[in-house]
Amino acid sequence: MPWVGIMKRRAFLLGGFAIAGVLGLAGANRMTFYSMVTEPRSGEVVDAAEAYELVESGDLVLVDIRRPDEWLKTGRALGSVPIDMRRDDFTDELSRIVNGKNNTRIALICARGVRSARLSNRLIEAGFDNIVDVPEGMLGSESGPGWIARGLPLVEG
Repeated sequence: MPWVGIMKRRAFLLGGFAIAGVLGLAGANRMTFYSMVTEPRSGEVVDAAEAYELVESGDLVLVDIRRPDEWLKTGRALGSVPIDMRRDDFTDELSRIVNGKNNTRIALICARGVRSARLSNRLIEAGFDNIVDVPEGMLGSESGPGWIARGLPLVEG
């Protein structure tokens, strides 16, 4: 009865495609995927251009939370402070950068806004009062084209 094995495999594959279709993943582009995995944000949101203006005016500390290999690959936003979000001492380092003033306006930027949304919420829960998210990130998302595509200035990673 080899056809039983074939039928089970077909049912499994068809079921997987059906689930992917329901979730919107079949044929979906990256933007759709990232919008599906990004959690709601608790704090303020700005686009990349506004973040740049705020950094230039001194009204915002911009933190690039991506990995060092990402900084090297694309460069970092001019004026950003690089802190890999995977660091065990991330919160302590961030607090050190703002001299313990947890009400400092701090914006987080990652590649496409997924990690920055998550971390924004965590930092708000940890007592940082003025966290801002840049949901389009460096590479763009459903929220906007991203820092790089906007032609905003970069520094080497």
